[in-house]
Amino acid sequence: MIPGRQYTPEDWLQALLTRKWVVLVPFALITTATIMIASRLPNRYRSDILILTVPQAVPQEYVRTTVIGQVSDRLPTISQQILSRSRLERIIRDFNLYPDARRAKPMEAVVERMRSSIEVQVVERTDSFRVSFEAETPLMAMQVTERLAGLFIEENLHDREVQAHATSSFLESQLADARTRLVEQEKRLESYRLRYGAELPTQLQSNIQIIQNTQLQIQALNDGLNRDRDRRLLASRQLADLQSEQFLVEPGGSLMATASEAVSISGRLEAAIAEVAALETRLTPEHPDLVRAKRLVAELESKFEKQAASGRGGETPARPLTPSEIAKRNRIRELQAELESVDRQIANKLDQEVQLRAALRTYQARVEAVPTRESELASLTRDYDTLQSLYRTLLAKKEDSKVAENLERRKVGDQFKIVDPPRRPERPYRPNRLLIDLAGALAGLAIGLASALLLEFFDKGLKVEADVQAALDLPVVALIPPMMSGRERRRARWRSIGVSLALVAVFVLCVTAAWLTLRA
Repeated sequence: MIPGRQYTPEDWLQALLTRKWVVLVPFALITTATIMIASRLPNRYRSDILILTVPQAVPQEYVRTTVIGQVSDRLPTISQQILSRSRLERIIRDFNLYPDARRAKPMEAVVERMRSSIEVQVVERTDSFRVSFEAETPLMAMQVTERLAGLFIEENLHDREVQAHATSSFLESQLADARTRLVEQEKRLESYRLRYGAELPTQLQSNIQIIQNTQLQIQALNDGLNRDRDRRLLASRQLADLQSEQFLVEPGGSLMATASEAVSISGRLEAAIAEVAALETRLTPEHPDLVRAKRLVAELESKFEKQAASGRGGETPARPLTPSEIAKRNRIRELQAELESVDRQIANKLDQEVQLRAALRTYQARVEAVPTRESELASLTRDYDTLQSLYRTLLAKKEDSKVAENLERRKVGDQFKIVDPPRRPERPYRPNRLLIDLAGALAGLAIGLASALLLEFFDKGLKVEADVQAALDLPVVALIPPMMSGRERRRARWRSIGVSLALVAVFVLCVTAAWLTLRA
């Protein structure tokens, strides 16, 4: 190739015609080698099967399955399980696949080779998928494909049953936990009601009614106390009047000694002191009745002291009592007995009043505690209602999951059904020998053309007038044809053929290495 010269397509065509053997020899050799190699390639047969997802036999309105998802979502998981080493190794041993490879390579490489021969493809817009397998013989391809389809169907049933059982077990554990929490909440609520049952909002009206009744009882008791105190005051006055009289005038105008000489002054003094104590509980110190009672106590104390003094000086001779004195003494005894009875009644009513007021304070405290108990009870009840609702929901879901589990166990749920069974292939799936031969011929032609162009590129000889003008920039006077001996021509021809053969050998080595790699 002369630098600086402009080559036309006619020049290139002339160069190729000049080196036609350089183009034809690689083309013929590579094409022949490709045909021979393609004829010796082992046949690979492919068989496939179409599997359809059939919906469950029982309508969804009656039994809702717990295994959801399209076939495209579950198929990768099932495929990973089926294409595991243990499953494929069992198939390899059962059908005696790849015997030469098993003797020369480890089992992991053989399993990987079989995994690359299996193809699982989902059919678009349908609930179906295809499983295909390539083998060395048609029968082997069909049998292995049929085994793979059976594994897909079996694994789908087992996987759905396991998922349904796992869902049921999970719901059962959650239900047991919810039941435990609900029982604990029920115990807390029961304990709270037993502890604060009288203070709960449901007892508010009853407590208010009891408070009103207790207030009425206290009012009636106070009225009774006032009446008893009036009776005691009246009896005390009568007793004081009888005891304060010192003389009684008889019809004959004679004076007689008072009955107080015959009645014990000490008893009168005790009665007067008791009267003062009773009056002090309800009268002010300036009240006339209380002042008179205190004065009577003072007089009786003075008389008691005088009697004690006169008794030490000598005793007065006894005299017989008159009927009036006897009647007066009996009246005094009756009044004293009445005072004692009234005192007991007053004491009992005072005790009852204390008890009623204590009960009133208790019920009032219960009424005042109602807002607090209502808030606490609302919190406990809210938690209990939440747990009860959760328990009922889990119970319903658990029962549904049990029915769904029985559905999967009886194999009436979604199933894989073989629509198009595997067939025995009639011709090999690969290699495509026609395509390989055509590719080899094109490669040979390309190598020949490249060889010719490469020789033309490195050829610095001057062959035509244009070469001389481009290389020497001188006018051409005459043209002398090439004068070469036969030996020189043969040497040049063989040199060209040698370059072409070297390129062909390199190409054949590359193709052979690639073929051996693919076959391994």
